[in-house]
Amino acid sequence: MKILISTDIEGVAGVFHAEQTRAGNGEYERARAWMTGEANAAVEGAFAGGATEVLVNDSHGGFRNLLPDQLDPRARLVLGKPRYLGMMAGVETGTNGVMMLGYHGRAQSRGVLAHTINSSAFARVWLNGKEVGEAGLYGALAGEFGVPVLMASGDDVFVHETHALMPWVRYVETKSADGFGSGTTLSPAASRAAIAAAAAEAVRDHAQAQCLRTSTPVSCRLQTLTPAHADLFCQWPALERRDGVTLCFRADSVQAAIRMLNCLSAMSFMLK
Repeated sequence: MKILISTDIEGVAGVFHAEQTRAGNGEYERARAWMTGEANAAVEGAFAGGATEVLVNDSHGGFRNLLPDQLDPRARLVLGKPRYLGMMAGVETGTNGVMMLGYHGRAQSRGVLAHTINSSAFARVWLNGKEVGEAGLYGALAGEFGVPVLMASGDDVFVHETHALMPWVRYVETKSADGFGSGTTLSPAASRAAIAAAAAEAVRDHAQAQCLRTSTPVSCRLQTLTPAHADLFCQWPALERRDGVTLCFRADSVQAAIRMLNCLSAMSFMLK
């Protein structure tokens, strides 16, 4: 059984401030070590539950945060960008189940460091009329490949909103949010123990998991943070502008919709 572990950083135990998510400072170096530790806990649990192969996808920022020399040697690591499948790269390689580690609430929620894809460009995203965050987007992408999400970890806001989409998933609540940059967290050691146990159970019971299915073609609605972003994005003829900050497009698949969103995210750096 082959398991893909997609690992973000904002939902990792102990992470509460943007400085911890950005390279170039000591706080980030500690946070990326905690991130690697949680990835290793999931690898340990996956193998204990019966996995025969594990891929770990570095899914934060520039996709090169995890420490390869500290990763469980039984796993292989997916690093770097750009990638067509982004946070779900590896799901196309015959994967049987996905785990989402260190994920966070969607943009405009009250979760710790909550955002959707790009915190400086996107305010809200809807697929086929349903508002989604990164877990909803990439869970749907996994479902398009016939792969279920088995386990996920993050703060209580993330768990609550994602459970509504994927109630079969085993969740680990690494911390509870008091606001965007505050809350109460498990220790890294306690978080790792909980993740390892949940990962093992999720793999053992994988037959009970379901795929998150999305009808196609996909209708995507996007609300930008500023009218300037909508001005820029609507230079692309495929996009239709609805008002100052709202635009829409259609895509043949979830994969195509996510690739479009990631392209728009890259375009947004022109405004910085």
